[in-house]
Amino acid sequence: MKSSPHIFKKVIQYFLQGLIILAPIAITIYAVTALFNFIDNILPSLIGYFSPGLFTDGAGNAKKIPGLGFIVVTLIVILVGYVSSSYIISKLVDLLDSVLERTPGIKLLYSTIKDFFEAFAGNKRKFDKAVLVSVETTDVWQIGFITQEEVHGFGLQEFVAVYIPQSYALTGRLYFVKTDRVKLLTDISSAEAMKFAISGGVTTIEEEEGKGQKAQSKEKTAASLKP
Repeated sequence: MKSSPHIFKKVIQYFLQGLIILAPIAITIYAVTALFNFIDNILPSLIGYFSPGLFTDGAGNAKKIPGLGFIVVTLIVILVGYVSSSYIISKLVDLLDSVLERTPGIKLLYSTIKDFFEAFAGNKRKFDKAVLVSVETTDVWQIGFITQEEVHGFGLQEFVAVYIPQSYALTGRLYFVKTDRVKLLTDISSAEAMKFAISGGVTTIEEEEGKGQKAQSKEKTAASLKP
């Protein structure tokens, strides 16, 4: 018969194994549910303000319909993306963008948020060139992403701007690094490199199809970084 300490050790092992499986799922579900509830709680009151009686019960209180907020917001975002492709709407968007970019106070917040989203999506993605960069010592390397290949405006020649994300956080640091201390990653995608860096190195790098073509493309970029 197994001893009590051995059984207790196995129970702890099973608990930790179950926690590893359930924790990411639970946190994801919680985050998504919190987002849904936040939108659903705001939308009925907002609609009721403009259209009294549309989403209210017999007592006149706002009536929440689960999932309606998420559906409405998703449709609005898709609609804005669709109509923004037309010539007239695109010109209006450019005009609004120009006004916000020149408005004191709003300019800093608007441009920062805009650049942040464009860095991850759209035609101006910045985090698509994963690199290994040596910042502190020559024998220590960190995962980073080239955001600017030329920083002449700062009076620096043969330097590039490299953003280094921090593990388990949405923050990071920007460095100006000489090109000879940067190695372009050609064997893994930028998404895998970002996931590896943010996870603190515990995630597994997955093999991807079409890696050879990506490697050739990145090798051309690497050649352009050489002084």
